[in-house]
Amino acid sequence: MSIDLVTLSFALSVLAVIFSVMAFQRNIQKSEVAVEGKQFESTPLQLQAYERLVLLTERIALSELINRLYQPGLSSLEMKQLLLDNIRQEFAYNTSQQLYVSQLAWDAVRNLKEQEIMLINQVYSTLQPIDPAAIFTKKILELEMAHPEGSLRELVTQTLNREAKKIM
Repeated sequence: MSIDLVTLSFALSVLAVIFSVMAFQRNIQKSEVAVEGKQFESTPLQLQAYERLVLLTERIALSELINRLYQPGLSSLEMKQLLLDNIRQEFAYNTSQQLYVSQLAWDAVRNLKEQEIMLINQVYSTLQPIDPAAIFTKKILELEMAHPEGSLRELVTQTLNREAKKIM
């Protein structure tokens, strides 16, 4: 009788181990499916992030900003502040997109923002604060046109497009 109890105990232990292993494998399979599902869900978010960053690069382009923000009667100081504030707001609004794009893409966008700010400050340093905004904006546009071989904005846009196409 004691042998039967030992055998029965052993058999139940083996069955318990088998059921445990099966449950563990089933749990792993469920988590793998969940991970695949999450990865699938992140692709649209990544593509949307690249799309938003391309839009950001267009919105902070100095020619675009000038067309959108210029108002007759502003001084160069007021226009400078308007341009800088707008760039910083646009950038801040899109900072969360860095979660979904490569470090290279995010660095390119951040460098573009810094270059635009530097260019504004560089042109402004050649003027008086009370000079008309028309003179200030004209100098910015002339400086941009002096480099027709390709701007940093175009390179950033190409980088973003290339990376988005890899995801698709």
